[in-house]
Amino acid sequence: MTGLFHKINRSIVATTTLVAAALGLGSCSLVTDDLDPCPQGVRLRFVYDYNMEFANAFPAQVDCLTLLVYDEAGNYVRTITETSSVLADENWRMTIDLPAGQKYRFVAYGGLECDKSSFHFVDTPAAGSKLTSLEVAMDDSCIDADPGVDLHPLFYGNLDLAVPANSMNYTEGTVYMLRDTNTIRILLQNVSGEPVNPDNFEFAITADNTLMGWNNDVIATPGGIVYSPWVVGQNSVGSIDNGNLATLAFAEFSVARLINEAPVRLDITNAATGEKVLSIPLVNYLLLLKSERYSAMPAQEYLDRENHWDIILFLNGGRWIDTHIVINDWIVRINNADLL
Repeated sequence: MTGLFHKINRSIVATTTLVAAALGLGSCSLVTDDLDPCPQGVRLRFVYDYNMEFANAFPAQVDCLTLLVYDEAGNYVRTITETSSVLADENWRMTIDLPAGQKYRFVAYGGLECDKSSFHFVDTPAAGSKLTSLEVAMDDSCIDADPGVDLHPLFYGNLDLAVPANSMNYTEGTVYMLRDTNTIRILLQNVSGEPVNPDNFEFAITADNTLMGWNNDVIATPGGIVYSPWVVGQNSVGSIDNGNLATLAFAEFSVARLINEAPVRLDITNAATGEKVLSIPLVNYLLLLKSERYSAMPAQEYLDRENHWDIILFLNGGRWIDTHIVINDWIVRINNADLL
């Protein structure tokens, strides 16, 4: 009888072990020291599909990553950085060991830890710091620089995630990111076909968007900033009615996050006379591009999704024809004097 009992007991133990292994429970333990402890923490995926293609461009565009971990009360826990080629792997996940039974708040920045970064923490997060004190600012070398600076792309994302108390594996989560930098390319074309000399003009964008808070909101700073183009030149494209090439002047800017209804202004000045060729509220004009196919998309979402803007302005006798503008290949007829 004793032998039979031992056989049955061994059978039960073997069956239990197989079931536990099948469920992934046989390799760790929360209550004994006989087995390795269960992995507890998070495994995070990072996605940048907040663009007009609605496709994940994180592997192609983010070349360095900084992740800040805070507890539920907003107290700093730790910082993790990644700068290797794993960021280009669609299947890569960041694994972080964290105590279970707690909620965490994650804030991610892409482009902050790179050698060519154009932004920095105002105060480096450390023990004792709070989430609400987190601020990222543009580097001083980029502010009011003339010529301007081609800003290194900056990305932002956040996630709230709980690690269950009885977790026996890493908790999966996805951090969705948006881009905080924009390229704005201004082109000047004469309707007569006469070449436009970029040396005849001075270009500037005035904004107040060099400081961003923990939730990525732009924080006002005294005086704002005047962006100068980081490159100015000429391009010849296609042919016009008389068969000649159209030679345009261009100026390319790199600017931080654009905010709906913020006082961002584009000014073009005649370099010889100081006369204003144009002065327009830039964000208002960029939003003219939002066609009916995006009619349900809020203005701020559109500004955050789009990050490359080509604007063609038409001149006649050195003056802007203020009824005609092309933005990202869309022809916009101006009939609202309030836009000026």
